[in-house]
Amino acid sequence: MTTQSNDKKKKVTSKQIVAMGGVVILVLLYLVTLLAAIFDPTSSGDLFRVCLIASFCIPFLIWIYVWMYGKLTQKKTFADINLNMGINQPDTTDKEN
Repeated sequence: MTTQSNDKKKKVTSKQIVAMGGVVILVLLYLVTLLAAIFDPTSSGDLFRVCLIASFCIPFLIWIYVWMYGKLTQKKTFADINLNMGINQPDTTDKEN
């Protein structure tokens, strides 16, 4: 007996792989910082600074990757910059009365 869930395998995209890699890197970075603070307090300050910088840089680099992927493949992604989101633009065409 074959089920439909076995027939339809979900395709893993490169965006998902990069996002999961970023999550893994951040979790490992936080774990190493925590362990360094517990076992070697002298280097914990430097690792904490690196952790803070990486907390902003890694997601930003992932966003840039997804944005560039969308631009190069002509696909719409969550990283697209759309400043008019949800705002209805007024109709500027002349209507005859």
